[in-house]
Amino acid sequence: MNKLVEQGMSIIMISSELPEVLGMSDRVYVVSAGKISGELPIAEATQEAIMALATN
Repeated sequence: MNKLVEQGMSIIMISSELPEVLGMSDRVYVVSAGKISGELPIAEATQEAIMALATN
């Protein structure tokens, strides 16, 4: 994945493992009830912020 990013490619990763998401992402989109409920730049993305968007 890192090699692809170094070549300028984008990767969409879908995971319910928050530590993995936070460790691998530049930006996090949260989907709840089939709709995007929020977008967080990685600097603002915490497990608490993600869960708040997922449960609203």
